[in-house]
Amino acid sequence: MSEIKVPFFKPSFDDEEKKAVCDVIDSGWLTTGKVTHDFECEFASFVGSKHALAVNSNTSGMILAMEACGVKAGKAVITTPYTFVSTAASAVHLGGDVFFADIEKDSYSIDPVKIEEILKKDSEHKICAIVPVHIAGNLCNMERICALAKKYSTPQNKIYVIEDAAHSFPSKTAHGYAGTLGDIGVFSFYATKTMTTGEGGMITTDDDALAKRMSQMRLHGMNRDAWDRYTNPKASWEYDIIAPGFKSNLPDILSAIGRVQLKKAVSFDEKRKKIVKIYNQAFKDLDFVILPPDGEGNAWHLYLLHLDSSKLDCDRNAFAKELQEQGIGISMHFIAIFNFTYWQEKYPDFRAENFPNADEHSKNTITLPLFPDMSEEQAQIVIKAVKEAGEKHHVR
Repeated sequence: MSEIKVPFFKPSFDDEEKKAVCDVIDSGWLTTGKVTHDFECEFASFVGSKHALAVNSNTSGMILAMEACGVKAGKAVITTPYTFVSTAASAVHLGGDVFFADIEKDSYSIDPVKIEEILKKDSEHKICAIVPVHIAGNLCNMERICALAKKYSTPQNKIYVIEDAAHSFPSKTAHGYAGTLGDIGVFSFYATKTMTTGEGGMITTDDDALAKRMSQMRLHGMNRDAWDRYTNPKASWEYDIIAPGFKSNLPDILSAIGRVQLKKAVSFDEKRKKIVKIYNQAFKDLDFVILPPDGEGNAWHLYLLHLDSSKLDCDRNAFAKELQEQGIGISMHFIAIFNFTYWQEKYPDFRAENFPNADEHSKNTITLPLFPDMSEEQAQIVIKAVKEAGEKHHVR
């Protein structure tokens, strides 16, 4: 492989993040404490949520959210096969099942029509949550999804909406930010996300009961966290265990990075969108590519280039290799879940032919480099490589 000319992603850090980390180290308190509490308050204020709970990953957050919404043996969630495996695996970790709904033909978003088809068949009322995934920062049809959850809920079985918002900070519509449109939202601060703590995530909700349950379950089911136990002068060593919880808290040393990144989130968003405009302008007249969908409030976490296979004499993988040979750091979002052995064995009917839209998108999509500090020169290198590969493999 050629030397990387344009990396797939590069985090945007400066001395402010370094100082924030050093301040935590100098304080002598590294785990979850005041810095994390401040990060939660600041994030909640940013997105307009009553509660924000910092966690060590989006996956941990999804497990906490699903557990709070009643996912367990005998219960199930509906989600998309076009996502990272952790979305579905979170339900399985809790003993629950997963029903998959195909994505829309012209987007990467879960199809509400397919969601309702599954809900209509749920005579045993197994489904207790719908989990839409906002792929690449482009929001799903939350109005319809929330309406479906309300329509098919019963007094005995409420159906919650848990937004997998790993890609969608700070996506915003007229109705609010992604992650605040359903009952719970779960964000990711992984290294390549729109803001990062290296590893980490955040849960948002306006529901007091759900927030209390998730807060307790993220730290072994304790009714008091470490910061409170060690700083409260009254019976600081006492606590109770209310359930067999998890270890999902975010330490102060990472929250310190998150607080700085949060302050830069708007400028990061603006910088990514400048590169997106350059890409879109360069690719709009190419007949072998389909531009990414751009719905209301798109945060543009990723730039998904959809190849039109009818115009090329090679498949996506061969096209991707051409880009790599030109020094372009690319990725794939996503290998649809039905391609993986575990899921095929778990659900015998979970096959590509039953999800034609997800299958087509999964086979023909390449993720191009996109990050805040990406230069116009780097964008032009990517564009040149795409055009040259397209010209080389264009059907004559």
